[in-house]
Amino acid sequence: MQLSSTDHPPSVLHVAQPVDGGVARVVTDLVKSQLAAGMRVDVACPDRGVLPDAVRGTGLGIRPWAATRSPGPGLPDEVRRLARIVAELRPDVVHAHSAKAGLAARLALRGRIPTVFQPHAWSFEAVGGVTAGLALRWERFGARWATHVVCVSEAERRTGQRAGIQARWSVIPNGVDVERFRPGDVQDAQDAQDAQAMRTARTALGLPGQAPLVVCVGRLCRQKGQDVLLRAWAEVTARMPLARLVLVGDGPDAAGLRERAPDSVVFAGDVGDATPWYRAADLVVLPSRWEGMALVPLEAMACARPVVVTDVDGARESLPPELVPHGLVPAEDPRALARAVTGLLGDPPLSRALGRAAHRHVLNTHDVRHTADAVAAVYRELLGVGPIKCRESSNP
Repeated sequence: MQLSSTDHPPSVLHVAQPVDGGVARVVTDLVKSQLAAGMRVDVACPDRGVLPDAVRGTGLGIRPWAATRSPGPGLPDEVRRLARIVAELRPDVVHAHSAKAGLAARLALRGRIPTVFQPHAWSFEAVGGVTAGLALRWERFGARWATHVVCVSEAERRTGQRAGIQARWSVIPNGVDVERFRPGDVQDAQDAQDAQAMRTARTALGLPGQAPLVVCVGRLCRQKGQDVLLRAWAEVTARMPLARLVLVGDGPDAAGLRERAPDSVVFAGDVGDATPWYRAADLVVLPSRWEGMALVPLEAMACARPVVVTDVDGARESLPPELVPHGLVPAEDPRALARAVTGLLGDPPLSRALGRAAHRHVLNTHDVRHTADAVAAVYRELLGVGPIKCRESSNP
């Protein structure tokens, strides 16, 4: 990002809860770009988890904000604590990420400061019954206190509009750091080079070099659908007995998933960097029940890996056209998922070609610098300041 010399650099407070997964990566990338622009940036979030450590890696401190992941009886105190942080910092813009931070920030500010709300998937999709109805009513009401709502896909925006949420919208597709997430060998590698890079990555991870390998990266929870993948996996291994599945991540469903998983499934736990797992995989799968636009498929494609994803918000928009017929399946359909996985595992030349197409697609469409530019444009519109333009910044 770059500011004109005549502008006073705007200050932004990012408010985030949760502090892991895709939200943490999005906030971290925005912080890096905004610091490079000369902006004053602060982050308010619980002082634990991935996000605080990543932000400190940029040289920026954290404003500890004690808040649970879901609304509860402590919400009024959380709102008061956040209001005190805002009063102390006096930011030009507050950018609230995900449902819980969006709830607390809008209650604390009530439109007194320009407020950007980025849902990262709608809260009413994550729950059912009475709770879903309450979440939907809040989102309809709370929209009046968001100066701007940023969705990560057109599908996410349409879901909000169909639900009766009236807002000033922008759609800014998620992006990934294409310098960090890249093929293990030279970019656009030929088949032999790519196969050697894959074997090298597998050896480093202690995995067999030849067996077909599927990797799923994500929090082990209902949203990410690993239970559906395990149901599909029985059909995959019936056709391909040597195939192996690695679940990378941890979460509340870990114990239940371990109980039902066969020996061909490896639980890798949380990892600081999923790049080696993407590079080792023949195929990356994310069978989510809902999303806004998931980062994992973008990261995998940036590493030149084909993906299979479920047709939830943002999925179709994130794929190159060549991959859609092979890599997009209905949500919660284990048989369709198994067919897609075995189809790509059984055709290595097609998989490698689709991986190269996916890599080019991410470079052209989902570079995180494009995302940062678009967010800067939203801030510029809200504040009426001069040009804010992204520039490439070095990675820590």
